[in-house]
Amino acid sequence: MAATEIWHNPQCSKSRAAKSVLEETGADYTERRYLDNPPSEAEIRSALTKLGLEPWQITRTAEAEAKELGISKWGRTPADRDRWIEALATHPRLIQRPIVFTADGRAYLARDEDTLNELR
Repeated sequence: MAATEIWHNPQCSKSRAAKSVLEETGADYTERRYLDNPPSEAEIRSALTKLGLEPWQITRTAEAEAKELGISKWGRTPADRDRWIEALATHPRLIQRPIVFTADGRAYLARDEDTLNELR
């Protein structure tokens, strides 16, 4: 599978595992260390569309920043979507990782073995 980009955190074991799979398969990809180069709100919206997920589904709610923001009390309706996306853009540590984008326009939240197998 030809990947075009991985939103990567080298400190995360799941992120390192996904990157290893990309390297094993010889995929041509760009590594984006999203904590150093955070995605914009528009990029997060695009990622969500490709993933078929809502922002609360890719939010790390156990992070200290999430607790400080009180995210656990936020609504999870279409009307709340912009607030979540703004929080992810402002606090990229809250974004689940890794997210792998493929050349054919798909995206994967590559956190489990089944998803990693899809990348192989």
